[in-house]
Amino acid sequence: MQKPDHSVIEDVFALVSAGLFVAFGVFLFQSQDLMVGGAAGLALLGTYAIDIDFGVLFFLINIPFYALAWTQISKRFTINTFISVTTVSVLTEQIPAFVDISHVNPIFAAVFGGILIGVGMLMMFRHSSSLGGIGIMAFFLQQRFNIRAGFFQLTVDSMILLCALEFIEWHLVLISILAAFCLNMVISLNHRPERYLPASQNKNQANDSENESNDTFDDNSDDSIDANLHPQNS
Repeated sequence: MQKPDHSVIEDVFALVSAGLFVAFGVFLFQSQDLMVGGAAGLALLGTYAIDIDFGVLFFLINIPFYALAWTQISKRFTINTFISVTTVSVLTEQIPAFVDISHVNPIFAAVFGGILIGVGMLMMFRHSSSLGGIGIMAFFLQQRFNIRAGFFQLTVDSMILLCALEFIEWHLVLISILAAFCLNMVISLNHRPERYLPASQNKNQANDSENESNDTFDDNSDDSIDANLHPQNS
């Protein structure tokens, strides 16, 4: 059964909230010279190479990927991703005006920052959005050339961390790996679309399955089983 779409107000509020989570996580990383993967990692690397703010560079990096998302994924996904990326770009530049961190332990910044970004990305996923960039490219390569998205993402993230050795100390790269681990654990343990169905709906489906087991299967049984095995994403 396909879930109803979120309303525009729900999407905007959730994506702005998610952007705040991600932006504050990036702020913690920047305060300790830590690194992250994906388009955000590319933007952080760029701030070391050229004199440009993270928010501006992060926004610019994502621009070419919007056309790819528009044609290969969906218009709604592209618009929501644009909202997410713009929110993160703006907030990362504004947070220092409201928050002043005089001291924070790098390991705490890695763990808490990774969790914050992971929660923010989860919220984006639930509202048909992403942080753009590498994630969009990974989806395209998997759909078009059957290149596993996870493998591509891991390869790019590894290259970003290796390149970071040119700009930050090696122990900070190791701590950044801890941050990436925390981020991915949040997503892998919680991003389970098959668990999103309400308990009452799961109960009804269980009752229906029990009733159907006492009847003779008809020609549509395979279709219903296939639909349960492959739930539709919002």
